[in-house]
Amino acid sequence: MTSLEFCHELEFSKINFIERKIRITHPKTILIGPPKSGKSYLIFDYLSNFDSKDYIYIDLDDIRNSKEEIINNLEEYVIRNKIKVIVLENFEFDFKIPFCDSVIITTKKDQKLKGFKNLFLNPLDFEEYLLHDKKNQNITHAFNYFLKYGNTPLSLSIPEFKVYEHLQDLIKLISKDKTSEYILRILIINIDEKKSLNQLFLTLKNQIKISKDKFYEVCKDFEEKKIIYFLPKFNQEKAIKKIYTYNYAFFSAITHKKKFKGELTNLIFLELLKNHKEIFYLDYIDFYIPKNNSAIISIPFFNSNIMQSQLKKIKKVAFENNIDQIYIITVSNNEHFFDNKLEINVLPFYEWALS
Repeated sequence: MTSLEFCHELEFSKINFIERKIRITHPKTILIGPPKSGKSYLIFDYLSNFDSKDYIYIDLDDIRNSKEEIINNLEEYVIRNKIKVIVLENFEFDFKIPFCDSVIITTKKDQKLKGFKNLFLNPLDFEEYLLHDKKNQNITHAFNYFLKYGNTPLSLSIPEFKVYEHLQDLIKLISKDKTSEYILRILIINIDEKKSLNQLFLTLKNQIKISKDKFYEVCKDFEEKKIIYFLPKFNQEKAIKKIYTYNYAFFSAITHKKKFKGELTNLIFLELLKNHKEIFYLDYIDFYIPKNNSAIISIPFFNSNIMQSQLKKIKKVAFENNIDQIYIITVSNNEHFFDNKLEINVLPFYEWALS
């Protein structure tokens, strides 16, 4: 059996698909997103609208498939078999795509093609996670599991003792080589920290042999693939950026150290990314959204009676930046009060994320 015949025989109608907020609706779609975010399942859902004979599903990372054969014979095979949908998973835009009614592509980096719609898919947000979750009996249990084990759909379907192994494997999958893995790990260890790339390079240089050019090149690659995010300070372009990753549970998967506040803050950042293109940080304020003059601050265990000093600093920065609404995101605390015209909402993460 040839690679193309094998790919044409694949059928996805029996796969159990759970709704995501994003769906493939355009016949020519480029789907981008980090590994294990659920891109393939969006494609399976799309293909369920067609007879299996009408589509061909090609994963170019599947070592069973001969890329040379696919390149040389795909166009002729599509015409001869009257294929209506071509799926190219892990496509690197290194050969011509045959004409077809529908072409669905997944790729690691954002790529524009005329006539194609680009879709970006992150792993599950909290609302989607609740739709997928069959283990936890109430919302607080679900939140605790979500925070501890991360946002990949697979983390819900494997035993708890295997989740960190899955996350470690994912880190290795993301990394091109051992050096890239060391770079990714030092970035993950520093989530929610203000660290310059030069600081991190000098730290890593004491542990492994690495050039500065290689370090910066890999960091840029992780940023372009949205594996790592570098959050700027508002109106201070040259200020050191804060570091976040697309799966906050990576931290606990690579170290026995505890960084509860950092992981929660990273989780909050990912929820904000859904709705806001412009996110910054300020002194004493984790996230500032200029569009609606609001600030979001991560304080896992907030108590207004014993945090007056911290609140005073936060309010000072808020007044200086004309912020009129503050959300303090916690694990379980709930308060609401005003300070002059400044509204302060203290909410558990699960209430804030679903509001």
